[in-house]
Amino acid sequence: MRYKFLTAALAATVALNFAGPAAATDLEVTHWWTSGGEAAAVAELAKAFDATGNHWVDGAIAGSGGTARPIMISRITGGDPMGATQFNHGRQAEELVQAGLMRDLTDVATKGKWTDVVRPKSLLDSCTIDGKIYCVPVNIHSWQWLWLSNAAFEKAGVPVPKDWNEYVAAAPALEKAGIVPLAVGGQAWQASGAFDVLLAAVGGTDTFLKVYKDKDAKFAAGPEVAKVFKAADDARKMAKNTNVQDWNQATNMVITGKAGGQIMGDWAQGEFQVAGKTAGKDYTCLPGLGLNEVIATGGDAFYFPLLKDADKSKAQEVLAQTLLDPKTQVAFNLKKGSLPVRGDVDLNAANDCMKKGLAILAKGAVIPWTDQLLSQDSQKQKEDLFSEFFAKPDMSLEEAQKRFADIIASAD
Repeated sequence: MRYKFLTAALAATVALNFAGPAAATDLEVTHWWTSGGEAAAVAELAKAFDATGNHWVDGAIAGSGGTARPIMISRITGGDPMGATQFNHGRQAEELVQAGLMRDLTDVATKGKWTDVVRPKSLLDSCTIDGKIYCVPVNIHSWQWLWLSNAAFEKAGVPVPKDWNEYVAAAPALEKAGIVPLAVGGQAWQASGAFDVLLAAVGGTDTFLKVYKDKDAKFAAGPEVAKVFKAADDARKMAKNTNVQDWNQATNMVITGKAGGQIMGDWAQGEFQVAGKTAGKDYTCLPGLGLNEVIATGGDAFYFPLLKDADKSKAQEVLAQTLLDPKTQVAFNLKKGSLPVRGDVDLNAANDCMKKGLAILAKGAVIPWTDQLLSQDSQKQKEDLFSEFFAKPDMSLEEAQKRFADIIASAD
């Protein structure tokens, strides 16, 4: 569903006034970080902002981005904007910007020399529309990870897999031991994201980009992508007994050894850390499913709706600066499990999995993610398809691939 705006009428109701002295101000910040690891991370942002003399008013919305984004958008378009709001950097706020409802941060970015410190460059590119910067990237989150429970494989009597193929081969032993091989929660974005990871890992980088960047529908209907659907069918069979909804509940199945593994972004690390688990000892992480070690330059960013209140507008500038402060970047990302967007920060405290991600990033093995390549309409269609695919074991691979190719044919 596309969000249509009465651009001129709404934009005319909002104006910025920079006059007046700086003042300590309450600023509501909306986001969907509500799991244990996420809450610990967002607390670091709040602490840093409060240290400026202002006050972070937490506007957490439970239910992940799919639930939160429509609420956030409705508030902004309905004349009840928050001070700042999380989106994934990419195209999620594109229409809000085009409607004239979001604040241009180019002056703040210029003063802070963001183009010198934010890396890779594609992060700021994703915040830029018509040459103006509209968001503050705060992390690099990559979807391309397989998280494995070392205890689960020990119980099943098989070695911890080194890649996706070994993992699939170990599934029968896990099931025999009463362990769900693969945890995939019931929310549509999880199934869709798992497929996207398989597309990049099993299909390879060129296949991923040919489908989502070039939007080559003929290729999407062809034999290379058919191999990916076979892998998705393996995942569907391995995940059939998950029986949880939220992603962090699925992660908890891995933490407790009830599941062998989970395909999930690096934000899952925050849950392992809160649970006191050690990377390399209690759990294993395989970037690119052990097949194609790449990092997607997706992640989270904060956008700032246009406000009439001069004090709140000034506080927005302070928050934007604070989010990219080196100390804030380190404290937040160590707890979030993500990588910092600054290339000049000290991450000696990073765990083994974060170090793997940093090494991949240093090699330049990066790709754009679907939030940057597809509109929200196309994303929603894809989520609907893979939610149905994982929920219906009788959906044939041929039918699923044809529907996928149709989505790519009309993607924007």
